[in-house]
Amino acid sequence: MKTFFLIFTSFTVLFFSGCSTTATQPIAKNNPYKGKKVSTYLVGSYESEASVKEKLQSAGFDIVATYTPVKKGKTVIFTNAALKHQAMKPGRAHIAALRVFIDDKEKMISITNPIYFGKAFMQNEFEYDVFAKILASLHQVFPNLKGSKDALEFEKLSDFHFMMGMPYYQDADLLAQGDNDMLLKKLKNYKKGKNIVFTLKLSKTSTLVGYELSRRTKKFVKKVGRANAAILPWTIAIENGKATALNAKYYIAISYPLLTMNDFMGIATVPGAIEKELSKPFKK
Repeated sequence: MKTFFLIFTSFTVLFFSGCSTTATQPIAKNNPYKGKKVSTYLVGSYESEASVKEKLQSAGFDIVATYTPVKKGKTVIFTNAALKHQAMKPGRAHIAALRVFIDDKEKMISITNPIYFGKAFMQNEFEYDVFAKILASLHQVFPNLKGSKDALEFEKLSDFHFMMGMPYYQDADLLAQGDNDMLLKKLKNYKKGKNIVFTLKLSKTSTLVGYELSRRTKKFVKKVGRANAAILPWTIAIENGKATALNAKYYIAISYPLLTMNDFMGIATVPGAIEKELSKPFKK
């Protein structure tokens, strides 16, 4: 009871501080999203895993991995040369992997919107034309996509944080420091590598790793909404001698922009659990 009270108190102080963003970043003149909301996901009619993979490959994307975040649901992780080129820039590794969640239960698919996550993760380095081409490629092979109810104003994406006192994109968790090869080796050696979902090499100094959270920790997706299960797997960036991960309070909030304070209170212990799990491989 005492532990719950401390958690409740700390979250209440943070959440009642109020929402805010810092100064917005420059927007390309040809960007039609200026002053508008951008959907977090692109939702479409149900398709099988085989069909999704075939369509992605026909559009020039590479399949990175397939993952099961929830029961009766699969996520196809994909990339292409343009995404990897953007992800090679310092601190931008997480944009390399886009995802398609195939919901076998609700019979729908949900794709992470490249404009939304592109602006959120690239911030003032966001190049509209690059991500617009990726979006066009997705619409070409999935012609009936519609925007999700989850959405945020374009101008707020690059400086998004849930509320005052909560982390921004750049407030990543530092998991470990050391030689890149050594950090990757520790990940691969931990539990014989069974937690590694994928390894995506971006450059000589940058690698993105998809990481499997424990069954207990990843249950938060069921509580806050399986429709956005593409949030998993979590990713770890190995770059220039550091292993980092998006802060859970940031990544959950940007992936579930409709969450309320009460929703977050329901998963109050999850961010800490995620950071602890991601740090374990590097302590061996």
